[in-house]
Amino acid sequence: MIIVKNDEQIRHMKVAGRITGEALLVAQEMIREGVTTKQIDEKIRHHIEKSGAKPSFLGYGGFPGSACISINNEVIHGIPSHDRVLKEGDIVKVDVGAYIGGFHGDSANTFGVGKISADAQKLIDVTKRSFEVGIAAITLDGGRVGDIGAAIDEYVRTNGCSTVKKYVGHGVGADLHEDPNVPNFGTKGRGPRLCRGMVIAIEPMVNAGADGVLERPDHWTVVTKDGSLSAHYEHTVALTADGPLLLTKVD
Repeated sequence: MIIVKNDEQIRHMKVAGRITGEALLVAQEMIREGVTTKQIDEKIRHHIEKSGAKPSFLGYGGFPGSACISINNEVIHGIPSHDRVLKEGDIVKVDVGAYIGGFHGDSANTFGVGKISADAQKLIDVTKRSFEVGIAAITLDGGRVGDIGAAIDEYVRTNGCSTVKKYVGHGVGADLHEDPNVPNFGTKGRGPRLCRGMVIAIEPMVNAGADGVLERPDHWTVVTKDGSLSAHYEHTVALTADGPLLLTKVD
């Protein structure tokens, strides 16, 4: 069941979104050679809790960190660790959520460590741009969820990359993951109808190679099947009468 939010609820979600976006900025400032993913995770947790919120991911389904931090060919759900040390040329995906006032925010971005390869930069750029293309496909005049995924997938494939099919975006609200699923692929004109008050996480996960993925034995970390690089970009988006509103974007 899709839970539509009213204006007051969306105002509350803006608070959760702002704290989430700020936590990503905290992570970005820490991305450099020699830093561990656990150090980044600890800073994220400190910022979220200092802001009066709770880390959405901590303990979710048993997840041990406040953020998912995934490196290079890791797609999503990387577990923060003191043993994971960032190196020059790595690309790092940080996925974070904050819960406050009865609602969650959810956002992710991919950062380069120092100087990264041209191919890695292209992948990051394509992933972010595919999100923007997906947002541009949203219309409340008969639009469908499939319009978003179809636009994302077409753009990604045109640029020689592939969208992950096994994992998708989702609704966000009082629960971190709500209906509807928001795939990064699909058919225009198909899927649930888009309407005012829907709040969804649009999150392209894009591989430089094929779309196949595997789960590591830790039962969390997802990697590309062919070992290629992967990038991730996400915002929590409210559909309003004035257009899509990025709740987790911090200027």
